[in-house]
Amino acid sequence: MAAAAAAIRSAIPAARRNTFFTGTPEIYFAKAIDNSRLVKVEDPRRNHEMRQFATALAVLFLLVFTYTWQHFRAIEYGYLNESSKRTLNDLTEMNRALRLEDASLRDPERIDVMARRMGLVPPEPGQVIRMDSAAADSNTPVMASAEPAVALPGQ
Repeated sequence: MAAAAAAIRSAIPAARRNTFFTGTPEIYFAKAIDNSRLVKVEDPRRNHEMRQFATALAVLFLLVFTYTWQHFRAIEYGYLNESSKRTLNDLTEMNRALRLEDASLRDPERIDVMARRMGLVPPEPGQVIRMDSAAADSNTPVMASAEPAVALPGQ
């Protein structure tokens, strides 16, 4: 009798088991069913529904993918923009420093001091030839002329 009760308990689903006996016990038997000779009939309505569902999923995927792609491109462009601004600021600062250095190197007093250290002297009257008068009249041809070289004293 105990074996029969154990067999009945194992046959009853766990959700329906309880300790009180509530009626006639149910017995389940396993039966092997061979469906190998069955042929599936195509349902055109079901196929149409599946195509619609697949199309809707594809459109949804494309929308999400497009949104994500645009979002990440916007972030990338933001980083690129900040990098360009930083580079522009660095180059502007470098340009300012180079202009300041150029102005200090072109200072006539500095050039005069360096020239005197190298042994240069101011030009004598007549040594300087101004080319401004020839540049003013650019329509007339310029003739080359040979002048004797003048040796500087001390050389």
